[in-house]
Amino acid sequence: MSMTEPTQTTIIRAADAALLKQDMSARASVIEQTIDALLPPTKGGDARLIEAMRYATLGGGKRLRGYLAVTAASLFGVPEEQSARVAASVEMLHAYSLVHDDLPAMDDDDLRRGQPSTHRQFDEATAILAGDALQTKAFEILADARTHTSADVRIDLIQSFADASGAAGMVGGQMIDMEGEGRALPLDEVRHLHALKAGCLIRYSAEAGAILGQASPDLRKRLRVYGANIGAAFQIADDVLDATATAEELGKTAGKDEASGKSTFVALLGIDGARNEAARVTEAAIAELAPFGAQADRLRDLAYYVIERRN
Repeated sequence: MSMTEPTQTTIIRAADAALLKQDMSARASVIEQTIDALLPPTKGGDARLIEAMRYATLGGGKRLRGYLAVTAASLFGVPEEQSARVAASVEMLHAYSLVHDDLPAMDDDDLRRGQPSTHRQFDEATAILAGDALQTKAFEILADARTHTSADVRIDLIQSFADASGAAGMVGGQMIDMEGEGRALPLDEVRHLHALKAGCLIRYSAEAGAILGQASPDLRKRLRVYGANIGAAFQIADDVLDATATAEELGKTAGKDEASGKSTFVALLGIDGARNEAARVTEAAIAELAPFGAQADRLRDLAYYVIERRN
């Protein structure tokens, strides 16, 4: 089944899409305000560093990871001021990864979200330091009692975040991706590297809501699996977009995967095959939400949005 066919199972109805867009916009605004408050401008010797950190995090992006954290937490009645802090934390760490990913030594990209990459807007040294500082700030936020009064919950958030973002997660996936350039990787290896590089942080974002809500092991696992599948769908959709969308649509350089000789889902499965794979993992993600009933409708809509987006 091609994702281009308007079927009930793979296309968000217009009314649901409108509700999702409204909800994402409202929560993104809260997350933006939280980041702004957590990274206030300064006039001291670190002013340029803070400016670069704010440039990298504020005023752009879908806030997908932050939205996942806040929306998953809402299933358990977590106050938004707490979940917004977790959302800000994950968005800061995600921003750090993009700042470093764009550097000449990595993916060497001068464009991010339609604007000059941080190292282009400032300089390479400032961009490296801004990324370093955003990473540590992300963990500082989780360690603060304002995120949750329970030290056990905060430690759980920090441990899960570290697992998702370090050598066994996002950073490890980036290394595998770089090592794989110019080589034809088999499909299982491509699935694995993207489960680490992009999927782990998205998986964590959904699971963080359950951690904040002190959910039962079963419900926590369901959100973790949901997040892992959403992460897979997101990366497959990214591969399709890199091959089919323009730089104006993407807000970054298009066609870089093929130019870099990367093994992608599109390279291995073709565009239609990649779209079918994205639809399969999306349905698997949605199946995990059954115990939550209508409460999880926005998370269901988000699963479809991930594979239907154009940027």
